[in-house]
Amino acid sequence: MPEYEFTLKFKLPNFNTNPEIYIDKLYESGCDDALIGVGTKGYIALNFIRESDSAYEAIKSAMENVKSVIPGVELVEALPDWVGVTDIANLLGCTRQNIQKLILKDNSSCPSAIHSGAQSIWHLAEFLTWLSEDKNYEIEESLLETAKITMNLNLAKEYKKLAPDLHESFKSLVTST
Repeated sequence: MPEYEFTLKFKLPNFNTNPEIYIDKLYESGCDDALIGVGTKGYIALNFIRESDSAYEAIKSAMENVKSVIPGVELVEALPDWVGVTDIANLLGCTRQNIQKLILKDNSSCPSAIHSGAQSIWHLAEFLTWLSEDKNYEIEESLLETAKITMNLNLAKEYKKLAPDLHESFKSLVTST
């Protein structure tokens, strides 16, 4: 059975609650395959390496485990998703310069950054798909599958913030004709 590595960051329902009180309960609820981070008040992060039939099932079961222990917990971020050049290079075991060269050489086929500034940011799933399909890079299947699921989970979380009356209007604005 394949292993999937991902991180889930949550905001606790009560900001003043010490997240350490949940560690043993999370372990007992099935999160014994996670490293738990409690360094930021009001938040808890779990880095999983979970065996499952799919990345979706791994992430879904992890979220269910966490929600069973901490009712009202709110997902802040699922990783891996947003990445810069350094993150991509580290994941692929190459240099930043190698990734930057690929981007500059084939800028027209490279996925668009979701943020351009001092450091550009991409969705990892889109970047890995480009590397695999256009550049013939061998990408670990479980990493790509996980990146696709975490990207979609983060998009679904953000979608909830969209004003319902603007949805159709914005949909037509961002769709290419």
